[in-house]
Amino acid sequence: MYELPFQALAISTGAVAVAEIGDKTQLLALLLAARFRKPWPIVGGILIATLLNHALAAWLGQWLSTWLTPQVLRWGMAASFIAIALWTLKPDQLEENTPLPARGAFIATTIAFFLAEIGDKTQVATLLLGARYDSLWQVVTGSTLGMLLANVPVVLLGSHFAQKLPLKAARLAAALLFLALGLWVALRGVP
Repeated sequence: MYELPFQALAISTGAVAVAEIGDKTQLLALLLAARFRKPWPIVGGILIATLLNHALAAWLGQWLSTWLTPQVLRWGMAASFIAIALWTLKPDQLEENTPLPARGAFIATTIAFFLAEIGDKTQVATLLLGARYDSLWQVVTGSTLGMLLANVPVVLLGSHFAQKLPLKAARLAAALLFLALGLWVALRGVP
């Protein structure tokens, strides 16, 4: 199956950016922006945490793809993308008692984002994209760009911007994107 030169990068960026809207880590970005009022250290923390977290997820996805038969990988990925589509429809909430480290904005963001992203739908999507595409750097770069595209405006513009986001429409768009990815893998398979 032929892939465009930067297909993994583009799909990873779009999938994670759309899935992140209204996600608990986006709510965390808003909370950190309100608490620290230092946008650039927060953006830096999001960048580092996402790079580390999504690099591990994409690598794990690629590793799993070497151990699974093509049929198991195909149907497992298709089912997982469809499950993420359904999961995306459920709005995330950040727990009221979510502890934030008392350290500086950069360290607090890096730690909080890395931990909040464990098991999150964007991390699972990155794992699946890592299993789907051979180009690990494109998946990690794309998923990190997607995370930044969704979170940087929230950090920079704070709660004023976040309240104006059409979260329901964004969740529906993300769900449709993941559903399309799941159907695409089911119908076309994994190369």
